[in-house]
Amino acid sequence: MANGSSLYKGQYHIELRDVDFTKKLKLSALFSLFQDIASLAAEDLGYGIETLEKKYKVAWILTRIRVDILRHPTWDENITIETWPLQPSKIDFDRDFLVKDHTGAVIIKAASKWVVMGLNDRKIKRTESINIYYPENRTERAIEGKFGKFKDFGGLEPAYQKVIGYSDIDFNGHLNNSKYVDYIMDCFLPDFHKRHPIHTIEINFNQEALPGDSITLYKDISKMDEHELYVEGINQTDHHTIFKSRITIH
Repeated sequence: MANGSSLYKGQYHIELRDVDFTKKLKLSALFSLFQDIASLAAEDLGYGIETLEKKYKVAWILTRIRVDILRHPTWDENITIETWPLQPSKIDFDRDFLVKDHTGAVIIKAASKWVVMGLNDRKIKRTESINIYYPENRTERAIEGKFGKFKDFGGLEPAYQKVIGYSDIDFNGHLNNSKYVDYIMDCFLPDFHKRHPIHTIEINFNQEALPGDSITLYKDISKMDEHELYVEGINQTDHHTIFKSRITIH
């Protein structure tokens, strides 16, 4: 971060572990990179994971994200990710991202919303609870427009069931946001992904998923002709919706 700026930049190299069978960056790996740089940026501002845990007894939680992919990065490529925060509302902290290739061209845009959750009571806290300060008031957005509510198109069908295990959870003890993306991608066969690369994805994370929870994934492909897909996850324990996602494909 430059002195007096809220903009944070990170350099990343796309490794073999980050790509799928087409040698393109997996969407879940992209989400992990976003999480990584968001954490570093928050730490740089003085509100990193450990500070929030020790001083405020809260944790950063991603609640909504939209990603627009202009081009998928490929194996062995070097990319730069830029991220910056917007002024918080009463509940949400907005953070945007731009991914650039080695020439400086923007290849991915993303906008996200975060909250802080109490580590003991698992309840969402108001933004003022951590007294966050940004050195500048940035107003530009990576993606224009507001997050919207969305639902299936009327053709919902079960895809598969998944039990949350050890490898799915993160340091907060719940299902990591990048794993949700893997679950969404697994609703479709590899040949489908080869023929229909993801253009945009928007996810609403509605409720925590914890170890032992059984999640049924449902998909709606009834608007395939319009290049739109819908996927949601339902917790079979309480039948609450864990997440909803809207996807556009090429």
